[in-house]
Amino acid sequence: MRFENLVVFRGGGELASGAIRKLILSGFPVVVLEAEKPTCVRRTVAFANVVYEGKWEVEEVRGRLCQSLEQLIESLESMESRKLQREVPVMVDPEGNSLPELKPKILIDGRMAKRNLGTNSRQADVVIVLGPGFQAPEDAHFVIETARGHDLGRVIIKGSAQENTHIPGEIGGSTKDRVLRAVCEGTFHSTFEIGEHVGKGAAVGQVNGESVTAKVDGVLRGLLKNGLVVKEGQKVGDIDPRGDSSYIYRISDKANAIAGGVLEAVLRGVIQCKMQN
Repeated sequence: MRFENLVVFRGGGELASGAIRKLILSGFPVVVLEAEKPTCVRRTVAFANVVYEGKWEVEEVRGRLCQSLEQLIESLESMESRKLQREVPVMVDPEGNSLPELKPKILIDGRMAKRNLGTNSRQADVVIVLGPGFQAPEDAHFVIETARGHDLGRVIIKGSAQENTHIPGEIGGSTKDRVLRAVCEGTFHSTFEIGEHVGKGAAVGQVNGESVTAKVDGVLRGLLKNGLVVKEGQKVGDIDPRGDSSYIYRISDKANAIAGGVLEAVLRGVIQCKMQN
């Protein structure tokens, strides 16, 4: 069954969620396909968190977990009949096995894997990807720049996004120091919650008994879900030195800039399809 202008996102992390919200509020039906155990850090502003919580709201847009493709389609049909917006069905489908049945008009790879995990421009009428690891127009019709700077959110129709610099953006005067990383491979655990204030030197979490220590004072802006297996050096948390806990429920400037690029790419792609037909 094909829904008109259906958008399927692969990945519902922080950056993808800004675009998901913007497209839903712009009137597009959106579905999110997620991993079984998403490794999203900023869970309070990510529809990936629906996998853990069953339902989750990001700035007045509700995400609901569907246990099967049939349930997901029923949810789409219900929203279509009620002209209901501000809601997005989320389903665990890391391999994208539901794509042939869903037949999306627009496919967006928002997994931020920094490499192509199998996306190509033949998978939908309009294929959009976020960040590096893809080449337009071979892998996708549009690539969205995700690196901070002058080109953030820019729509690329030929070429690729900037390579990952591994340097976090500056917030409150901090860059690398605000990011919490696993000190070894193992299982992550923390007794802290997103939104709590932490002091420099505090043991925010542990990986196999080794402490993950805060290097700056601030509010926990993001934190990995307890019990996930991580690699050494993997990001497990994010501290906001500005100290304003209200930010944890608000989409970032970066995510909003990327969302604008995604909306532009969707509209350009849909218009091009109509002109060709």
